[in-house]
Amino acid sequence: MLIDFVPDENLYPFGSRWFDSSAGRVHYIDEGSGTPILFCHGSPTWSFLYRHIVKDLRDRYRCIAVDLPGFGLSERRTGFGYTIAEQTVVLGELIDHLQLDGFVLMGQDWGGPISLGAATSRADRVRGVVLGNTVFWPIQARANRAFSVIMGSRPIQRRILEQNFLIERVLLRELGHTLTTAEADHYRAVQPTAASRQALAVMPKEIRSARPLLDRLAWDVPGTLGDKPALAVWGMRDPVFRPNTCLPRIRAAFTDLDIVELPHARHFVQEDAPDSVTTAIAKRFP
Repeated sequence: MLIDFVPDENLYPFGSRWFDSSAGRVHYIDEGSGTPILFCHGSPTWSFLYRHIVKDLRDRYRCIAVDLPGFGLSERRTGFGYTIAEQTVVLGELIDHLQLDGFVLMGQDWGGPISLGAATSRADRVRGVVLGNTVFWPIQARANRAFSVIMGSRPIQRRILEQNFLIERVLLRELGHTLTTAEADHYRAVQPTAASRQALAVMPKEIRSARPLLDRLAWDVPGTLGDKPALAVWGMRDPVFRPNTCLPRIRAAFTDLDIVELPHARHFVQEDAPDSVTTAIAKRFP
C-alpha cells in the first residue's frame, strides 16, 4: 500500500525520492550538498517533522530525511513487522544505497535507536551523532512501560487503528499550540486508514519487545560510536524521556559530547525549537 497524498509544496518544499528496499518502497528527501546529515524520525511522525531544519540547513549540508516503512509516504507492505529491529535493517539498506560516508546522523524518539542501530555496523563511515529526546538502552521507567501495556491492549490498539489515536490524541494534543491547521492535516493525511496504521500499532509495544536490541545498543553505541563528535539537543519539558534520567546516560556513552538544553521544548524538539536545533547542528559540525 502506498499513500495517495501530495504534500503542500509551501509546507514541504522538497522533491520526493524513492528507494526499493527489502520492505518495499521507501520515501525520502535529499536536499542540498556538503556533509550529509541523515534525519530519522520516530513514532507517530514522518520526515515532515524535519521540514524546518532541512530548509534551514540545506544551503550548507546535504540533508536526507527518511520516511520509515509504515510512516509518511513510504509503502505499507504485507508481511513486514514494523519492529525496531526490522526498521534498523531498512535504514541500513538506504545508507548503503546512498553510499553515505562521513555522514552525521540525527535520531529522535524511536529514530534514535533505529539510526544508531544502523550506524554501529557502519561506524567507520559516521562523522558524528545528534540525538534529540531519545534512548538507546532498555526503557525501564514504570510510566513508559505502563504506557506500552496500555497502548498494546486490545481496546487501545483498536483506537490506534480505527480512530488514529496516536495522531489525534497524542501527537496533535502535544503540538496543538505549535502547528497550523494545515500542518496538523499533514500528519493526519499520511495515516488515512486502519490498514495504513499498522506501524503505529506496533511501536508502543516495542517499548518492551525491543529489549534485546536495546540491550545490545547499550553496549554497541559506546563501543563503536562513543568517540565520535556528538550532540544532544534536549527538550527539557519532555514527559517521555526525562532529562535527569537520559542525559547522564548519553554523557557516559560519548567522550566528545555537547549538550544543548531547550528549556521550553517538550518531546518533539523539531517542532518546538527548530531554530535552536539548526543552530546547534551548524555550530557542532561546521
